[in-house]
Amino acid sequence: MKDIYQEALEMHEKVKGKLEVQLKVPLNESHDLSLAYTPGVAQPCREIAKNKEDVYKYTWKQNSVAVVSDGTAVLGLGDIGPEAAMPVMEGKSILFKKFGHIDAVPICLDTKDPQDIIRIVKAIAPSFGGINLEDISAPRCVEIERTLIKELDIPVFHDDQHGTAIVVTAGLLNALKVVHKKIEDITVVVSGTGAAGSSIIKMIHALGVKEIYGFNINGIVTKEDYDQYDFLTQELTEITNSQSKRMTMAEAMKEADVFIGVSAPGVLTPEMVKSMKDHPIVFAMANPEPEIPYQEAIDAGVAVMGTGRSDYPNQINNVLAFPGLFRGALDVKARKISEGMKLAAAYGLASLVDETELSPTYVIPNALDPRVSDVVAKAVAKKAIEEGLAR
Repeated sequence: MKDIYQEALEMHEKVKGKLEVQLKVPLNESHDLSLAYTPGVAQPCREIAKNKEDVYKYTWKQNSVAVVSDGTAVLGLGDIGPEAAMPVMEGKSILFKKFGHIDAVPICLDTKDPQDIIRIVKAIAPSFGGINLEDISAPRCVEIERTLIKELDIPVFHDDQHGTAIVVTAGLLNALKVVHKKIEDITVVVSGTGAAGSSIIKMIHALGVKEIYGFNINGIVTKEDYDQYDFLTQELTEITNSQSKRMTMAEAMKEADVFIGVSAPGVLTPEMVKSMKDHPIVFAMANPEPEIPYQEAIDAGVAVMGTGRSDYPNQINNVLAFPGLFRGALDVKARKISEGMKLAAAYGLASLVDETELSPTYVIPNALDPRVSDVVAKAVAKKAIEEGLAR
C-alpha cells in the first residue's frame, strides 16, 4: 500500500496544479465577445473610473482573495522558497473555494524583505477583495500584516497567526464546559510564542483568561527579560506571567488547567500531565507529531485532548476558520478584520457543537462539517456591521 506522501506526489504530478480558471459568462459568438470584452467592457471601466467602489459591483473583487507567501515558514518544512511553497498555496486556494466559495489566487514572492512584500501586496491589492498571508516566518509576518492592515482598506489576515487562535479559542470555550470550569478561573500554559502562539495568547487573554505562562525555546517569558526579546515577545510580557516567575515548564504545569502547544514533539511528558490540576485540557498541535502522543496524554489523565491531526478527535484545523471569516468579511465588503470579528468567528464556531452533543471527544466541529463556513461568515459579517467596518 502506498504511503500518503507518495500518493500525494503522484496526484500532484498528474493534475499539474490543483485549481484552474473557469468562465462565468458565455463566449460562443460575437455578441458574447462584445459584452465581455470590447466594446462593451468600456462601460464598467467608465463607471469604476467615476467611482472606485463600483469595482465591487462590476468585477470579481467582491469575491476574491490573494494567498501570499514568501516560502519562509511552510508547514513544518521551514524556509523552502517560493517555488516549493506553491503546492501549499494552491492547497489553501482550493480550500477557500470549497468551503467559502471564494476565488483565491496563489501568489509566491521571490523576496524575504518585509518592505518588498508590503510594497508588492499594496500594488496588487486593487485586484482583490482580501489578502491572506500564509507561511511567512515570525516576527516578520506580524510586521507585514500590521502595516498592510494600516495601509490597505481591504481585509488582511495572516492565517498562521489568527486562524489557529480562532479555532483554539472555540475549542477552549467548549472544553471548559465539558470540565465545568470558568474562563476567568483557569491557568494556561502555552508552549510556543511565535506567530500562532502569540496570537493564541492574545485571544484567550481577550476572552478572559487571567493567568497565562508563555514558553519558547529560551524558557518562560518574563518582564525581566524584556530587552532580550523581539517586539512580538515583548508584547506578551504585558499579558503573561503576571508575577514574573522564573520556572521551568514542568513547574508551570503544576499550576495549569490547560496546556496549548504550538511548538515541537516531545516537550510535554506524561509526568507533566499528571501534575496538572484536575480534569486537564491539552491542545497539542505540533504537526505531524504533537507535543505529546494522543494515547499517552489520555493515559496520563487528560480530560479533553485536541491535536492538529485528522486521525484523532478534536482536530484543531485552520480550515474551520479562514473560509468563513473571509466569506463574512467579503459579504459586507469589510475594510479590515478586527479583533472583534475574530472573536465572533470563535464564538460562532463553538456554537456549532450543541451542549447536548458536547463530550471529551467532541468540542470542535469536524473540518468537513458543511455548516461551519456559513455560521462563521454570518457571525463575522454581523460584527463587522456593528463595528462600522462594512462598506
